[in-house]
Amino acid sequence: MLTLTQIQQILEKENLLREFITPERWSLSAPFAQEFHKLSYDSREADAETLFFCKGNNFQTSYLEQALQAGLTCYIAEQPYEVDAALAIIVTDIRKALAVLSMAFYDYPQNKLKLIGITGTKGKTTVAYFIKKILDITTQQKTALFSTLNTTLDGVTFFKSKLTTPESLDLYRMMAQAVANGMTHLVMEVSSQAYKVARVYGLTFDVGIFLNISPDHIGPIEHPTFEDYFYCKRQLVANSRQMILHHEIDHFDLLNELAEAKKIPVITYGNNTEADYQVEPLEHPLTFSLTGAKDDLALNGQYQILLAGDFNKENAAAALIASALVGANRTAGQQGLAEALVPGRMNLLLKSNGAHIYVDYAHNYLSMKSLLAFAKEQHPAGEILVITGSTGNKAESRRAGLGQAIGEYADVAVLTSDDPNYEDPQKIAAEIQQGIQNEHVQVHFEIDRKQAIQQAIQSAGPNDAIILAGKGTDKYMTVNGEHLPYEGDYHLAELFIKDE
Repeated sequence: MLTLTQIQQILEKENLLREFITPERWSLSAPFAQEFHKLSYDSREADAETLFFCKGNNFQTSYLEQALQAGLTCYIAEQPYEVDAALAIIVTDIRKALAVLSMAFYDYPQNKLKLIGITGTKGKTTVAYFIKKILDITTQQKTALFSTLNTTLDGVTFFKSKLTTPESLDLYRMMAQAVANGMTHLVMEVSSQAYKVARVYGLTFDVGIFLNISPDHIGPIEHPTFEDYFYCKRQLVANSRQMILHHEIDHFDLLNELAEAKKIPVITYGNNTEADYQVEPLEHPLTFSLTGAKDDLALNGQYQILLAGDFNKENAAAALIASALVGANRTAGQQGLAEALVPGRMNLLLKSNGAHIYVDYAHNYLSMKSLLAFAKEQHPAGEILVITGSTGNKAESRRAGLGQAIGEYADVAVLTSDDPNYEDPQKIAAEIQQGIQNEHVQVHFEIDRKQAIQQAIQSAGPNDAIILAGKGTDKYMTVNGEHLPYEGDYHLAELFIKDE
């Protein structure tokens, strides 16, 4: 519950309040006493006890009118609307107002949890699942998770996530539910959009992790430039009490400089000896050692993971450090990493003749490059065949990057559908093809993704690697705004292998 007086005080403190407007007058203070027992930005959920937020690029006055017909009396917006309302609260930034009022409405649940925030162009979900597993052992499954794939508010029951980072109102509602469920820790992915549209405005993380950075999510709907994307990403540094940085990533110096300017302590990890913790792959392909010269967190030792690729060993190192900072020990780290499975992240299936099928959510240049480079290294005598598409109506710049990675490492590319939405999948595939600057790569088009997977598995030789990229275990295909049923790449691969 929030009173109008509390709302005034919060908005004034954040320098967000412009004025209160009633049919009788404009004022800088609350014109009357009122309590709100619900916050909403969905007009279909509004009633007399609701404070309604007019937000979003597609907001229409008709939404507000619909809410008023349902009994709504007060709304908050960046401008007054020509409607019959008892009160309009006008603010300078509706998204920031939604964030600060939501956290207050739910009694600041972030203060009752240990928060770990993870950002980076790739690897966020893998690191989140690694940390979740380690902390489950440490906290007896009292760790909530907000990830691109799934969300859990009770530590054990998972449901499909709508956004990588939820809208602020949903974020604090879910945090409050996690607290009510007895959770003590929360691991969450923090997208660039979360800072771009103020979903995490005013939120401070106990531990922040910055994994890597490369151009992604650049387009008319998301970020206009890489500079804007990177600027939004690095806000996590300024809003964390402790940062973990990969020592060898692009723009490390700027990130470290920002942390120093904000007086945020930093722990680094990486492959070289200059990092606080050095990651060294061992002879077994799924093992590595972690060595810190000081080892203040008592993490030095050997570890094993279930995911292929040296980059996942680095992801595991970040997870170990973060978990240790919020209470985990080396034993929990070793056990957690040895058990952690991540849906759609380097999941491996074997054909009877020895061909390897990798199912992965790789969807941009950096993640595709890492995946294909690993496959090329592991299968020097065979062909690398990749099946991929790219999401429609978002991040158009990814397409050229996918093509570039394919041109650098693959032998055969089958371009297909991947949530084309309102775009023509053939057009998307053609844009990916334009990025393949290697005439030795055989390029085929098969828009029916299921057919493409079946044909690839049937034709794969003993030394070959098939990469099913982009969809992972997703059980839908987004076409013309609808989620149509789809078996999922992993499930289809399993079926076609059994049919061999």
